[in-house]
Amino acid sequence: MFKYESIAEDIQNKIWSGEYEADEKLPQEMELCRQYDASRITIREALDLLVYRGLITRRRGAGTYVKMTAGESSDSEGFARSLQFGGFTKDMQGRKVESKVHQFSLLQAPKSVAEKLKVAETAFVCYICRTRFVDGEPYVVEYTYMPTDFITGITAEVVENSIYEYIEHKLKLKIKSAHRTARADMPTQEEKEWLAIGDKEMPLFEVEQTAYLDDGRIFEYSKSRHRADRFVLRTVSVR
Repeated sequence: MFKYESIAEDIQNKIWSGEYEADEKLPQEMELCRQYDASRITIREALDLLVYRGLITRRRGAGTYVKMTAGESSDSEGFARSLQFGGFTKDMQGRKVESKVHQFSLLQAPKSVAEKLKVAETAFVCYICRTRFVDGEPYVVEYTYMPTDFITGITAEVVENSIYEYIEHKLKLKIKSAHRTARADMPTQEEKEWLAIGDKEMPLFEVEQTAYLDDGRIFEYSKSRHRADRFVLRTVSVR
């Protein structure tokens, strides 16, 4: 591990432990240099890594701050964390979650997916397309890509249940954060069938996600396309 990575890890642990609270300003670069006996270049590399992981944000002329969703000080933040760390099954805890798998295969990464996962275009990735049901009702279609060099051993049984639980409990990897983009879109004909929309005019709420482990590795690129009438977005914004 490079020095900047160990510094980033230490700051990250302070964020998760609450030593640095949500929306708190981090020490100035020179103070961090003294704390970690490191150069400004090394400190900037560490902070860049934390920005990339979605834990801190730079405010022009004001300094570097812990992102609100990195803390645990409110119910809304807890919701944001649950989406990042537990996946769909955990978010629907207490309800019956089932999956219908439409495709589960290895395929050569499309260029756009390779760029998102930071893998070579010649690399093969695990591709999963499935509809998730809650208490017997279809809620979302997921299109998921995962690298195969460290996300290993995924079986049909895993895909039918919780992939995130498998990653954390079986592979012993720690899921840490996710970057998301949300948009509305109309369903394809297949999605109308999978989500039992029929001939109704109903948009889908799409969440595009790149998800990270605690060591900064990208373990997932996905698009989740939700029935608009069964999806609620909660978020926290700060100025």
